[in-house]
Amino acid sequence: MLLDYYQNQKFGDANKYLKTIYTEPVTDIKALGSLAYTARMSGSFADAEGYYLRIYAKDSSDVAILFNLGNINISRGNTRKSITYFQKILRLDSTNFNVYKQLADLAELQYDTVSRGKYLIKANTINPQQPDVAYDLSKYYIHLKKYKEAESALDKAIEADTSNLILIKGKAQINYLQKKNAETVASCVKLMQAGDKDAAVIEWLAISYFRLRQYKLAIATFQMMGDEKQNEGVFFYIGMSYKGLSDDPNAILYFQKALKDGISANVPDYYNDIGDSYINLHQTKKAIAAYQKSLQFDERSITYYSLANVYDVELKDSKNALKYYKKYLAAKPEPKDEQKYIDYAKLRIPALDVK
Repeated sequence: MLLDYYQNQKFGDANKYLKTIYTEPVTDIKALGSLAYTARMSGSFADAEGYYLRIYAKDSSDVAILFNLGNINISRGNTRKSITYFQKILRLDSTNFNVYKQLADLAELQYDTVSRGKYLIKANTINPQQPDVAYDLSKYYIHLKKYKEAESALDKAIEADTSNLILIKGKAQINYLQKKNAETVASCVKLMQAGDKDAAVIEWLAISYFRLRQYKLAIATFQMMGDEKQNEGVFFYIGMSYKGLSDDPNAILYFQKALKDGISANVPDYYNDIGDSYINLHQTKKAIAAYQKSLQFDERSITYYSLANVYDVELKDSKNALKYYKKYLAAKPEPKDEQKYIDYAKLRIPALDVK
């Protein structure tokens, strides 16, 4: 019956069945092990920990029990307690690769970069061909800008698995950061042929083409990005590529896109608010300058109205007031938001338009 429960993954039922066979107090280590295993596999982590602790009390040198206790506490969200159990394993076996790997992962959860790096280095020293650890260690070294060490960690793992795309992607990033452009192109092309069209891969490839002065390929690669992934940096490189091709109209177009993307959409509002504050201080020249600056970023109807009002009310300048009231209406302000301003502008235009 127990074998049937195991084969059908019914560990909760197996645990209940075992409890009918092994009645408390249970002292036999093998029986406790079976109860602990079925409890853990059925998700009864508190019960499982209790059984494993009873075994541990009888034999504190059992690495497997310590490992189970560590993993159970990870499942229960008790990171500090799990670290304690894994460190106990290291005092018994200082060459346990899996423990160092687990401790590195736990250090990441605690945002302990220094400890994470220490454990990754230990694990990588024990098994330099294990891909996950090699990749994570390369990321750690990249964070420290130790690109040679990152490259070395990946190279040893790639020797054992030349088609591992995770390792190839890590190598592509390191090559890119070291401006090894031809090598970056080769790695990124291989990744994309395998179906990895991540925005980072496309960017590394495109910029490497740009650095190699292969401007047409750079432009074509950048344009593989979706519109939502394109940003100031992308527009800049496309502009520079067109410049390299002596295509100045397109270069200007993309430099303008870079400028627009690099500037907050709120800048016109900030200048409008500055202008309003200067009006409150009766510093009309500074107010006008602020409103004009706002128009350089975006020609918003309310800015024209603010200028018209300054010239009309503060400066009694009928000519400029009339000009900006007309510009305000020509900008087609939204009635539901600015009806009172629209009505006022329509009232003032004939009053000011006196030949």
